This record gives sequence, C-alpha cells and structure tokens, in this order.
Amino acid sequence: MAGTTRDRQYGKCEWVGHEFSVVDTGGWVVNSDDVFEEEIRKQVTLATEESDLILFLVDVKNGVTDLDMQVASILRRTKMPIILCANKTDDNNDRYGAPEFYSLGLGDPVCVSAATGSGSGDLLDLIVEKLGPEKPVSEEEERIPRFSVVGRPNVGKSSIINAFIGEDRHIVTDIAGTTRDSILTRYDKFGFDFFLVDTAGIRRKNKVSEDLEFYSVMRSIRAIENSDVCILMIDATRGIEGQDLNIFQIIQRNNKSLVVVVNKWDLVEDKSQAAIDHFRNAIYERLAPFTDFPIIFASAVTKQRIFKVLETAKEVYLNRKRRVTTAKLNEEMLPLIEAYPPPSIKGKYIKIKYCSQIVDTQIPTFVFYANLPQYVKEPYRRFLENKIREHWDFCGTPINIFIRQK
Repeated sequence: MAGTTRDRQYGKCEWVGHEFSVVDTGGWVVNSDDVFEEEIRKQVTLATEESDLILFLVDVKNGVTDLDMQVASILRRTKMPIILCANKTDDNNDRYGAPEFYSLGLGDPVCVSAATGSGSGDLLDLIVEKLGPEKPVSEEEERIPRFSVVGRPNVGKSSIINAFIGEDRHIVTDIAGTTRDSILTRYDKFGFDFFLVDTAGIRRKNKVSEDLEFYSVMRSIRAIENSDVCILMIDATRGIEGQDLNIFQIIQRNNKSLVVVVNKWDLVEDKSQAAIDHFRNAIYERLAPFTDFPIIFASAVTKQRIFKVLETAKEVYLNRKRRVTTAKLNEEMLPLIEAYPPPSIKGKYIKIKYCSQIVDTQIPTFVFYANLPQYVKEPYRRFLENKIREHWDFCGTPINIFIRQK
C-alpha cells in the first residue's frame, strides 16, 4: 500500500566484515491528497543530509516517471555519492527496461529485486566500495539500555522524543496513528547513553480496523518485550483510561520497569498540589497492587520536566540492576520475619531461616528458604516484597519472590 512508511526507519547491515546503518524513508510524493506529504518530504531531506551514501530506488516495471525526474534533479545537485537502484527486476526480461534510467544522469542503474533478493549481493558490494574504509569504532562492553515510550494513540509519544533529541526526527500530527513503526534513536547527550524507542499507539483490538495498524500494534508490543524501561504516557486532559491499564498489563507481564508520564500538563487548568495528588492517587488505585513507580507531570510542547523523565528512567534502570548482599539481606529481613512469621496452617508452623538474592536475573529476584514452602500464600509474599522495597530502592522495577524448600 503506497504511503505506508512515514518516519525514517533505521536498521543495521553487515556485509563482508563491514557494518553500516541503513535508513528507510517515506516515498517522495508531490501534489497528493496525503496530509503527511510535506512532513515525509522533510524527513527524506533530513535523512539525505545526514547520510554518507544515497540509494535512489526506481521501478523498472513503471519506467521513468515525472517524480523520478524531479528527485533526480535534486540529487544531481548534491555532492553525495549516489547509487541508482532499478528495483523490481524480478526476472531477466525486466532487465531490458533498466537502460531507460540512464536518462536520469545518475550513472549505471544496478538491477535488484527486493522481492526475490536478486542482485542484492552486487548492490552490497558496491555500497561497501563507495563507502570506503570503515572508521575505527571502539567496542562497547556494556549493553546499552533501551527505553520504550508507549501509550494510547495521540498522547504525545513522538512529540516527547522530538523534545528529548532537540530535532523533529519523528512526524507529529493531531491524527491518531501517525507513527506506524517502532523507531530506534540513540541518545547520548548530557551524560546519558541509551536507545529511545518510539512506538505506535496501542488501541483496543475492536478499534483496530486496518491491517497496517494491526502490524503497528504488534511492533509496539515487540518493542515493550525488547526494552528495559517502559515510559508509559498518559493524556492529562483525558485521565487514566481502560486502554492505559491494558498497556500496563503488557508491561507487567513482560517484567519491564516502569515510569509513568502524565503528558499535556500545560493544558490542565488546575495545577495545584491537591490536583496533582488526586491524579497521582487515581493512577496508583487503578494500577494496584504494583504502586512503587514514579509519576512525572510533564509537557512535550513546553518541554516542562522532560529532562526529569530521562533522569528518572535512568534511575529506574539502575534500580533494576541493584544487588543486595546476602549478609545485609538476612540482617534486615530475618528479624522482621521472626516478628511477623507466616500464619500457621493446619497446626503447622512455617519457619523461614535464610534468604538471598539470585544474581544474573532479568529483574531483582529473592529466594526465601522455608521448611514448608507450599503453605506460604500470596499475601505473605507481598508482605516480604513490601519490606524489601522499604529497605532498598527498587522504585519502578518489579521484584520476584520465591519460597523454596530449606
């Protein structure tokens, strides 16, 4: 379907020992009915300005079009190396249409087929040759964390990422569903270094009418699965709704850390402390029993408290990696367990003698060793979790509690 790609989509490619980034842009259109036309053209221009090499794709089956001529006239004025790719060369007969593209004045057309993969190896060889020797890149030992910005459509996810990075990299309109792909951006300013992931808005299943949106939602869910911290955006003008709860449940099921951002705070008339407390309590009530997460009232348009969002997301990520020594854990928890032991069942007394934190787990995981682990119920596990949270800062991150046989 024409017009599917809107934002710039970034990907990594590795070929014969060389690694480079590939940027997919929206189709270049002039005088169409698409309201996104001007924004897409702006994104194409931005992508070409920051690239080292341009691949100009043309359609062999359609031949040279007026739009091809317009784009070619712009590209001829750039000093960037350009490779003219004659796409949809699916069989040998299609190759006879390629010489027509010499009229664009951009050199030899390279025949490729995205559908069958034909000619892709020759194209990659040419790309590596044109890019020249790679610049030395220092190896990064640590895995860079991923922060996904998620929420319902039109809550300001792309706007807040544009505010973070200080440029209009993501298309923003008032139309719900503008973002369709999950878009990855490296953020390494002001002492931060992580990936920001902008996602498509997630609507209820019965509201998803077109196939494109279904795949957008699937990509958003996959982005949640692959992230470390999820920044859940809530619209201040609409409050917390049922769909926000559904997204929260997806985050919780995948054991991801959470920061809640109440966006569009500049549009709220009553900004008193009482209003903030009421809003905060409403969120905690709806998302209970997990209530140990930060809530930030911000505005992507006025940039109010947006830096606080990044700081908090980093703190929550560090909490996720927090380790408590076994000695310290037993010193704090065993007296509490002795004072408030698990309730006896059928005349049997449950004794917890020892506890420790398991290392190398996705989220902080604690094991308590008891004589009768099968009799320790969920309310007591929650009691243990709350006591751990009181003594150590695990704000924003879920905790696993296991009771095992001593």
